[in-house]
Amino acid sequence: MDRKLEKFIEQATSNVTEDRAATKSLLMTLMKYMQVSDDRHKEVGMVAAKYLETLQRSNEQLVKLAALVQKKTSSDQGITEQDKKELFDLINGEETEE
Repeated sequence: MDRKLEKFIEQATSNVTEDRAATKSLLMTLMKYMQVSDDRHKEVGMVAAKYLETLQRSNEQLVKLAALVQKKTSSDQGITEQDKKELFDLINGEETEE
């Protein structure tokens, strides 16, 4: 794998890992807060949903990265221009259209 691509993958993986840790910590704190009463759950339930959405997106990013690495290591074709665009968008935190 070319060194530039490896560096991008390392950076993206590191960003996803850091984001997941921060989001998980925030979500756990929020869950403790919500357990006190139903009113609190109503008050911050949407925030909790956003945290879960963030975790789901990071899962999707990891799956995309794994697919790109698998594709690169299992074929002689290399990475397509579409793959490169998806990786670039992933690193920049943008959603790609499927």
